[in-house]
Amino acid sequence: MRKADLVNRIADKTGIAKVDVLVSIEALFKEIRDSLKNDENVYVRGFGSFIIKKRAKKIGRNIKKNVAIEIPEHYIPAFKPAKVFVEAVKKNKAKKPA
Repeated sequence: MRKADLVNRIADKTGIAKVDVLVSIEALFKEIRDSLKNDENVYVRGFGSFIIKKRAKKIGRNIKKNVAIEIPEHYIPAFKPAKVFVEAVKKNKAKKPA
């Protein structure tokens, strides 16, 4: 599903104009981005957490030049789904045949 599909579904279910739904979704994403930039995790009860993970320093390899390079420690954004969310997906996938 793309963002446009999401906007269409929300607009259909709520009766809100697609433009307003798009603005709301963009505002949500911007707030999550800004919070993570400012080292603030975002917790959405029943959905999950947008967190910052620390990656330790490690040695990598440039395959073309066959040299080891040091990758410094860095931080990445991550999403950790809520237990309720994970269980709902598991239950739904268990019902459907593969």
